Amino acid sequence: MASGEGRRRRDNLVPLAALISREMRSETMEKPTVKYGHAAQSRKGEDYFLIKMDCLRVPGNASSAFSVFAIFDGHNGNAAAIFTKENLLNHVLGAIPPRLGRDEWLQALPRALVAGFVKTDKEFQRETSGTTATFVIVDGWTVTVACVGDSRCVLDAQGGAVTNLTVDHRLEENEAERERVTASGGEVGRLSIVGGAEYGPLRCWPGGLCLSRSIGDMDVGEFIVPVPYVKQVKLSNAGGRLIIASDGIWDALSSEMAAKSCRGLPAELAARQVVKEALRTRGLKDDTTCIVVDIIPPDNSVQPSTPPKKQNRLRSLLFRRKTRDSASKLSKKLSAVSIVEELFEEGSAMLAERLGTDDSMHQSESSLFTCAVCQVNLAPSEGISVHAGSIFSTSAKPWQGPFLCADCRNKKDAMEGKRPSGVKVA
Repeated sequence: MASGEGRRRRDNLVPLAALISREMRSETMEKPTVKYGHAAQSRKGEDYFLIKMDCLRVPGNASSAFSVFAIFDGHNGNAAAIFTKENLLNHVLGAIPPRLGRDEWLQALPRALVAGFVKTDKEFQRETSGTTATFVIVDGWTVTVACVGDSRCVLDAQGGAVTNLTVDHRLEENEAERERVTASGGEVGRLSIVGGAEYGPLRCWPGGLCLSRSIGDMDVGEFIVPVPYVKQVKLSNAGGRLIIASDGIWDALSSEMAAKSCRGLPAELAARQVVKEALRTRGLKDDTTCIVVDIIPPDNSVQPSTPPKKQNRLRSLLFRRKTRDSASKLSKKLSAVSIVEELFEEGSAMLAERLGTDDSMHQSESSLFTCAVCQVNLAPSEGISVHAGSIFSTSAKPWQGPFLCADCRNKKDAMEGKRPSGVKVA
């Protein structure tokens, strides 16, 4: 899906009372129940997590509630992980236009996630610490995931289908990211020892980071970008399970192994089981953190898959045929309802592609524009279009937003290799 589809008009505002009324009328499909569990084993003390169950799109309206789950796996210290945990959610919500209906709010999320990640990185740039971020918003049956780094979110849908909702940004495994980093001025290679032999995973130089995207990491060059991969899906009314975990899990278990290891368990026990299985397989070689989120139909008619119960032998013989027929019908029923609809997917590292296009021609000369990343107000003469081809030229359509302030423009140019990292142009 084209990244511009995350764009939404800012002038389509409605009074708060009307918005609450619209929200209540739109709840034609009852929301699922969301339950979660968390487990962790620490080795370095650099993994952090965020769980918020009481967020509201519309203040005072409980029907507009959504939940947030996130994991931040720090490196070179924990400062970036702590800062991101404390600020990322506010930055994302601050980038969403006010008083949108639910559908418009969900459609605005992908662009807001990009802006929130980049703003968090921009504000943190004071230390060499860095962090991955896997950030999940659950609103009813809709799941929106944004990620940089190699923490992962996996969907185990009813019926047994396991799907990755994130992309790993490890240089060793992601050829497209290696090409982007080198095209932007970075060098990719392994550590060298005496005699010229190379060992270890591919890293980006300067800095030696194994990842191509992260928040923080001032010392590795701005071609290591904070622009997240974003995916948004809508579950069927059969629900499903999310497994969100740091690489301490994924270095030991595949997505399928993690999902299979905890099926039939409630969320809290499931999270513990995934961590236990990872430690059994590989040992405690890294911080190991897992969040399991169950999205359960309101009537509880379809629960996470459970192991079959033992049956009396005579009962098994008498009812074997009936059981097989019932299982076949149930399987067909699950196949019919367990369809996951993809609403949005985009992974480009280019801000112009991710922020879309705003036509602000209708605004008056005295109107204030807003920086699409940091949300500061700009006079029409101060902003520069994100689509401007160069910092030394003007856009072919200077009225066409979104717009960036001078600092965010400089950051964008550095991330795209248009100037050396750390060099600002007035």
